[in-house]
Amino acid sequence: MEPEGRDAAGKPLLVRVTGSSGGDGHGSASSSSIAAVVGSTAVAVAGSFEFGLSIGYSSPSQLGIMRDLHLSLAEYSVFGSILTIGAMLGAIVSGSIADRAGRRGAMAISDVICTLGYLLIAFSQNYWWLDIGRVLTGCGIGILSYVVPVYISEITPKNLRGGFATVNQFMICCGGSLAFVLGTFITWRTLAVVGVAPCLLQLVGLLAIPESPRWLARSGHPGAFVAALQKLRGQGTDISEEASEIKVFTEKLQDLPESKMLDLFQKDYIRAVTVGVGLMVLQQFGGVNGILFYASEVFVSAGFSSGNTGTVAMAIVQIPMIGLGVLLMDKAGRRPLLMISAAGTCLGCLLVGLSFLSKEQHWERDLNVLALAGLLVFIGSFSLGMGGIPWVIMSEIFPINMKGSAGSLVTLVNWLSSWAVSYAFNFLLIWSTYGTFFICASICGLTVVFVERLVPETKGRTLEEIQASMNSPFHK
Repeated sequence: MEPEGRDAAGKPLLVRVTGSSGGDGHGSASSSSIAAVVGSTAVAVAGSFEFGLSIGYSSPSQLGIMRDLHLSLAEYSVFGSILTIGAMLGAIVSGSIADRAGRRGAMAISDVICTLGYLLIAFSQNYWWLDIGRVLTGCGIGILSYVVPVYISEITPKNLRGGFATVNQFMICCGGSLAFVLGTFITWRTLAVVGVAPCLLQLVGLLAIPESPRWLARSGHPGAFVAALQKLRGQGTDISEEASEIKVFTEKLQDLPESKMLDLFQKDYIRAVTVGVGLMVLQQFGGVNGILFYASEVFVSAGFSSGNTGTVAMAIVQIPMIGLGVLLMDKAGRRPLLMISAAGTCLGCLLVGLSFLSKEQHWERDLNVLALAGLLVFIGSFSLGMGGIPWVIMSEIFPINMKGSAGSLVTLVNWLSSWAVSYAFNFLLIWSTYGTFFICASICGLTVVFVERLVPETKGRTLEEIQASMNSPFHK
């Protein structure tokens, strides 16, 4: 080994491993690095699974909780929706926690909060325990919704980053599906105890995985930075070029003043903020949560005898399409997948809108089948790109000195938009069913234009390259 540089104490800062053939030294994957990255990602997405489980918990638990604790529908509605309030609170502090405690530390803190929340729910004897537990669970997943994609993006090689980061969305979907399935067989208290399991598994796994090398470099731990990067890339891999790029970029950050939330709205960072916030708003205002929450009612309104067939079909379509997105992410690129996904959701909403329009206008032909086809096209298209890619891009475009405040803002906007759509969707359906879906179709169409005009392609580029091109302080 030959040293590539030294820190202030005279210790080697960057290490070149000679004679290795495992990688290109610039973030590409070698066979020896895959296991470490896969293992670290698997531990991180246990938090995504917890996220999905928490989102899906309230639906199968409703009848049991209302019966056992003698809750009214209004009281249970508060329990179901208060998760979002907790998630907003978690989102507000997620960036600062991840910056101060590290990515692993933030995941550990969220695991403790979620565990406490689920235990309060599992052993609750009254309304207040139940709601406090739900708020705590929301706080935990609010932190996880930010830190998991950020950690994955910071540890993975550039040519695998997109696919690995999309596993986050895949595991959210799996967690939600498991909650629906298990909730039909076990009691709500037992399901709450099941919710503790991913937290405990992640807490144990965090002891074995490395911290984000970029966070270590930013926090002034050069020795730990090199060790973590070497562990992730494989012991036989030359990390000198990638480590040098991270170090140079980090040194540029040291010359900048300490970042504040208001700094995000200066011209230096406004493009990245516009892309990050815009994608989150368009993701939610396309109507996905409203459609998922009220899918059964939509199918019944369209003329089907039961909503069960449609919701089962949607679940069957969702997971394979997310898997396809994972496979295509680092081949097709982010922008093409986003535009195809948004165009598909636009088409899906148009089909559903036409179905309701035909029913309301008493057209001769029965177009009920369009409602089923449209919702399946919508959920399949959304799962392909719009579900996961905005989180991937969010984790890529902000420099590490702004990532905490920017990540908190973007995550908060996502949860706030989610709540607004979920709250308003039923009222919109009462106003006009076909009008609601035509509005969603228009927003999905606008998303295609937004992506084409503003969203950069990040496939195959290091985080430092992406951030330098997006944020003006790093252009020089």
